[in-house]
Amino acid sequence: MLHIASFSGLRHKALMMETSALFIAAVFVLAGLTKGVIGLGLPTISMGLLALVMPPVQAAALLALPSFVTNFWQMAAGPSFKAVVWRLWPMMVGVCLGTWAGMGLMTGASARYGTALLGIALAFYAVTGLAAFRFSIAPSREAWAGPLIGALTGVITAATGVFVIPAVPYLQAIGLEKEDLIQALGLSFTVSTAALAVNLAADNALNFGLATPALGALAMAAIGMWLGQVLRMRMSPATFRRWFFIGLLLLGIYLALRAFA
Repeated sequence: MLHIASFSGLRHKALMMETSALFIAAVFVLAGLTKGVIGLGLPTISMGLLALVMPPVQAAALLALPSFVTNFWQMAAGPSFKAVVWRLWPMMVGVCLGTWAGMGLMTGASARYGTALLGIALAFYAVTGLAAFRFSIAPSREAWAGPLIGALTGVITAATGVFVIPAVPYLQAIGLEKEDLIQALGLSFTVSTAALAVNLAADNALNFGLATPALGALAMAAIGMWLGQVLRMRMSPATFRRWFFIGLLLLGIYLALRAFA
């Protein structure tokens, strides 16, 4: 009887692991698809959904490689790399300093609030996207606004693993051309991922045991991005973007409420 119970327990555990692996694969396909259609959303979708089944720090560690590779490609593929870097380097310094100043927020005494903060950040981002809220920043203000926005983005990144707020609205506000904006987003996300990886390594969240799952996640994200590019040719990006933000808003609200339940 004990032998049968032990076998049943092992079988249940194996089934749970298989289900978890399938869920994670589906998350990265969906996140990659979103990025393929609208040019962003891989870390945002991944962190939001993975937080349903694992702590934010574990989700951020699993996301590090797929996020870095896909965003590095987006950063390097644009036409104005040097110009974008020259214009945004003060902001990127702020991102790094803010992220490193927040080291431990995802794993320390305040870690239990990480899921709530993630939910609030996702919901806020979704609301600004649905409202199509736009503001502009004069070039003369970028010298101080860039580092400030970067530092704030860094602290939020350190606490939640999401690096879209307030970086994305800021980059949309400084008047970049379409292709330069895509490249600037790639630069910001690449730097944020690298800075967060330093925090994760310091907290021993990155290890060689993640190599195989991370490579699998990268493969799923790449498949999703390919599907997203195909879908983009057949579907209005504006329509997809609207439903993306609606889904993100519902997910953010759920995560925030669950954390305080």
